[in-house]
Amino acid sequence: MDLVRNLEAMQSFWSKNSLLQKCLISAYYIKVAAKSNRIQGFFSCQKEKANDAIVGAKFSDRPAHIITYFVSLAIVKRSIDVARQVVAVLNEEFEGNVDAEVFNDPKTYSHISFDKYGTFKSTFQQYVVDAYYVERFGVEPGRLDETQNAIVTLYDTGNPIIPLLKELGVDAYSYDMLDDTTVRLNAESVSILMQKAPYLVAMGTTDISKIPPSAFHDSPMPVKGQIPMPGDEPVVGVIDTLFDERVYFHKWVTYERMVDPNISADPIDYRHGTEVSSIIVDGPSLNPNFDDGCGRFRVRHFGVATHRQFSSFEIIRDIKQIVAANPDIHVWNLSLGSETEVNKNFVSAEGAILDQIQYQNNVIFVIAGTNNTKNEPNKRIGAPADSINSVVVNSVDRNKRPASYTRRGMILSFFTKPDVSYYGGVRDDLMHVVEPLGEAAVGGTSFAAPWISRKLAYLIEVMGLSREVAKALLMDSAIGWHPETDHERLALRGNGVVPVNIQNVLRTADDEIKFVLEGSAEQWDTYNYELPVPVVANKQPFIAKATLCYFPKCSRNQGVDYTNTELDLYFGRIDDKGKIKSINENVQSTDTPHGLKEADAREQFRKWDNVKHIGEVLKPNLRPRKAYQNALWAISIKTKERLSNHDGENIRFGIVVTLKEMNGVNRIDDFIQQASLRGWLVNRIDVTNRVDIYNQAQADVELE
Repeated sequence: MDLVRNLEAMQSFWSKNSLLQKCLISAYYIKVAAKSNRIQGFFSCQKEKANDAIVGAKFSDRPAHIITYFVSLAIVKRSIDVARQVVAVLNEEFEGNVDAEVFNDPKTYSHISFDKYGTFKSTFQQYVVDAYYVERFGVEPGRLDETQNAIVTLYDTGNPIIPLLKELGVDAYSYDMLDDTTVRLNAESVSILMQKAPYLVAMGTTDISKIPPSAFHDSPMPVKGQIPMPGDEPVVGVIDTLFDERVYFHKWVTYERMVDPNISADPIDYRHGTEVSSIIVDGPSLNPNFDDGCGRFRVRHFGVATHRQFSSFEIIRDIKQIVAANPDIHVWNLSLGSETEVNKNFVSAEGAILDQIQYQNNVIFVIAGTNNTKNEPNKRIGAPADSINSVVVNSVDRNKRPASYTRRGMILSFFTKPDVSYYGGVRDDLMHVVEPLGEAAVGGTSFAAPWISRKLAYLIEVMGLSREVAKALLMDSAIGWHPETDHERLALRGNGVVPVNIQNVLRTADDEIKFVLEGSAEQWDTYNYELPVPVVANKQPFIAKATLCYFPKCSRNQGVDYTNTELDLYFGRIDDKGKIKSINENVQSTDTPHGLKEADAREQFRKWDNVKHIGEVLKPNLRPRKAYQNALWAISIKTKERLSNHDGENIRFGIVVTLKEMNGVNRIDDFIQQASLRGWLVNRIDVTNRVDIYNQAQADVELE
């Protein structure tokens, strides 16, 4: 009866509220709830399903789901009436409660006349299950700092935001809108909103950001650098502070100032952006120990901020405009970030826009993990380093230990951010860059990210790989054969440290077979059952690993349930029953009975994560595995949707698969021969050949 009383209170509250045509009601679950465990009886009526009424989700401190629904008063009344009927059945037929064994026994219901109670068996069962998973119903108020300007996201109620806010006495205009549910408000407007209708607020962040300074910065020295004239080298986009066009490599940089010309610029405003671009253009010349073999890159540099405080809202709008106007650039470096920690329950507005841009466009962002310059313990990373689709980079020293200024990741208590780490300079081993006054030595995540941008640009532009495959290769190289499982290290270093030389990302050891697969998820199960892994003496002497990457559509208004599409990966031998024996024992979408809870599926199999790595650990005394009757392996990707919008249809993915021969034997030719016989079109990634092709493609052709 507690849930009935909760809903009666909700009915009373919302019947007196004339601002909205429907009710915002939050269900407080007892755990992290899988889609199948969310309410299906309450708030449902004929074609109206409760899941379609979800407008927000967050975690409580437990953690457990708090899911917000937008439903009509009529639906609330019906839910109350049906719940009373269910309570009557429970009281009269089960003495007020029922355990799982009795509840799941079909014989239990044979003697019950549900017509007598005005309900149906299926309805009774749905409501009982709902009541098990839901602790209470209530109104979840938003939380905002009323003393600062903010970027505020309201629940999607179908009401246009500007007229809705005007009813509350809050002035907002079209140029303040970021999207249909997100608006920029000044502190006074925030205060009015929180006093009159805090229940409208789904999430919000302060609009004023300040770039964390470099963790270390030694005085500049005169520059001795020399550089040839640029040719047709690949172009990397840089979005940062201003760029000084007097530096020695300035002809390699096309610069556009986006900051309002009425805002005066100080010399320091040119420092950070110039330093970042110097690494992308000429990093190996400045830091020979970090020569990555990628050569030089041209840069298209957009100055969107100064070293002073700036509006996150304006930066977001600039980025959308910049990417749209430069469709030829596929890799973007963003070494700007906020000193403010990201929220535990929702992705920042900046991060969400970057995710949207990457879902809609063939681009990838590399983002600095932000610096902890005040040595605040356990400080979380700042926006936009919570962007799920981007590659977020933290910094380490040469021993691969997290730098002293590293901030902690893990987004929405689940997603691994940072993705990877790289060398960004530490106190006794600083990174050399160029700034307006000369060559300087610095340290910070801002100077780790550009090295990763260089590698991705090389993989995409020079090697001709898709961004999905390029990202998968990068992640796979950082993980190696010893995937990180410690939560503390994942939060600081991500999945591992990317190798310095690009050849160590692309090439494999002689005893390894590495191949990439890419495609689009066009149906529920995208699969290939024809992977010919070599057989030796009726055994297959290999251990295996696979890394999957994709760029899903995300919904910020869904809070912690942020990614809309799940690609569930299975890879392994095909047994004699025709089933895949996945190397990580994944049984989520199989007919094998399992009691896997949602939280465990997320932890063990990275459910809803857009980066997945499955693999076996390289260890001594490995034994060859049994070869089944057909000796083939298979890979299967099962597509799951969180909402009902088919957002995952035709979503592209990239997979890197590596097989390591246990005895150190090179079996690549055997693999290619068998694959060709089975109809595979095998294209070797010949690094030298790809570079030659790129250079020839960029050469000018003179017609006589």
